[in-house]
Order: sequence, then C-alpha cells, then structure tokens
Amino acid sequence: MLEGKVAAVTGGSRSIGRGIVEAFLAGGASVVLNGRDEAKGQRALEELGAGDRAVFVAGDVRNAADIARLVDEAASRFGRLDIMVNNAGGITEPAPVATLTDEAWANDLQWNLSSVFYGTKHALRHMLAQGSGSIINISSVEGKMGFAGMAGYAAAKHGVHGLTKSTALEVGRQGVTVNAICPGLILTDAVVNGGPDTAASMGLTYDQLVNDVFKAKTATGELNTVEQIAAVAVLLASDAGRGITGTAISVDGGQTPY
Repeated sequence: MLEGKVAAVTGGSRSIGRGIVEAFLAGGASVVLNGRDEAKGQRALEELGAGDRAVFVAGDVRNAADIARLVDEAASRFGRLDIMVNNAGGITEPAPVATLTDEAWANDLQWNLSSVFYGTKHALRHMLAQGSGSIINISSVEGKMGFAGMAGYAAAKHGVHGLTKSTALEVGRQGVTVNAICPGLILTDAVVNGGPDTAASMGLTYDQLVNDVFKAKTATGELNTVEQIAAVAVLLASDAGRGITGTAISVDGGQTPY
C-alpha cells in the first residue's frame, strides 16, 4: 500500500509513533524517525530490523532546526518526502489553570503545536516542489472536547486542528493532503507513567481515570490501541486516502460527539 513512499515521523521510537513506523515499514515505505534519545533511537532501529529502509535522526521537536534536519535527511537519503507525521508531544505538568505555571503552559504549546507547525512548514518545502504528499498530525480527543487539568495540552491540540484545516485549504490543489488523527486514551508507556499525576490533579485515582472517565464515555466500553491509530495513518498516507483532507478523525471508541 505504501511501496516506494518515504516518511518522516517525529517521536517515532516509542508508543504511537513507533506503531506508525512499524505499520509504514510493513506497508513498504522507507522511514526516517525522530526522538530525543540517540541510544533509544538506535535500539529502536535494531528492533525494527528494516535495514536501510529505517533511519534515526536525534532531535527535539520544539526546535525548528531539528525538524528541518529530520525532513531534509529523509529527502536526501531517499530522494523525496511523501509522508510527514507530526506525532511527538505530551503533557508537561497536569494542573488546573489557576496553578499551571507559565513555563508549563509555554512548553505545552511549543511541544504540541509549534512542533506541528515546524514539521508542516518544512515538509511542504519538499512536497510542494514534487506536487504530492500527505501530512498527518497526531492530535487527541482533548483537541475536540477539552479536559480538566490539561488546559495547555488541550489548547494546543485545538490549535493543531485549526492549523490542519488552514493548511489543507492552502495546499489541496497542489497535491498535498493534511489531516489530524485524534486518539482517545491509549495505554502507552507515557500514559501509564504519567497517568497517576493526571488523575491526582483531577482528584481521582488512576483506575478511576481510566475506567470512569475514559472507558465509561466510549460507545464500545473499550480503549483503542496503537495498532488502530497506525491503521488510520496508513490509510491517510496511501493513495486510497487521497480524497480525505482537512479533517480530524477520531479513533476513540465513540467517545467524542463529532
């Protein structure tokens, strides 16, 4: 489905990003993945076992120059860039707005929104020149609903949707699609490690957060998986997904109302 395509994936060494990298490689694409930890990145390459089709470039997505280097490495190494996945992000410091620090707020926006702008901007340099491409922004259900104790993260994800729609309108007639995927709660290592703090900021236990807040609000009564997110990314990156652009697709078991 993705034979001959070249992808760049931020935060691609673990969690959702890693799942997307694995699915792209399985579909026949070559992938350049990013992460902040060189050792973890090299370990991921060994585990992926994709040989020359997978490359790791260390960098911080909050730094525009690091993202430019990732994108340019993909184009230089493989001769083109067909897919850009802006995946990296997270919650800096779960806290109510009244006590959220200015530093945490600024980092939430830089990590979850500015990074997507940088990835989009630099990917478009290559995609517009070749007249084709797919940009996929990993957002969140919090980008549609908001969430107590996660104001910076939710605000940034709402911003991702505005950026996604605006960019899609700008580049659609030049062969580039731009979409967002909005996962519900996925039990990645980051969620498992940070979940208790998020729950505590809401006055809940971790089990209450998972079962009473997330599972209880889905239509299925279940949480989604990394593999389900990756499957949607493959569709959007493939020729079969060319008719989809400017949208934010929820993969959340029916949690969000739209």
